[in-house]
Amino acid sequence: MSKKNAKQTEASNDMNTNLLVGYVRKSNAGGALKVSINTSAFGDCATYVTSDGQAYVPLVISLNALSKVLNGERAVTTLSQLQD
Repeated sequence: MSKKNAKQTEASNDMNTNLLVGYVRKSNAGGALKVSINTSAFGDCATYVTSDGQAYVPLVISLNALSKVLNGERAVTTLSQLQD
């Protein structure tokens, strides 16, 4: 398998292991980030519980994609959960 095909396969595998939960964009005024979460997708997310009994949903945002949103190069990026 060529390096290009291996990278495409790896990217496809990564895409299959992420659950799209919502989107992140910069506010119109530019002083805040707006996070929009799909309630149906959020309900499908895995959770973990801390020692004090609090439940959390671990989510990720790509720093590279977020910096592009903050710099105005992109309008929006994704908010996801990594799936095992």
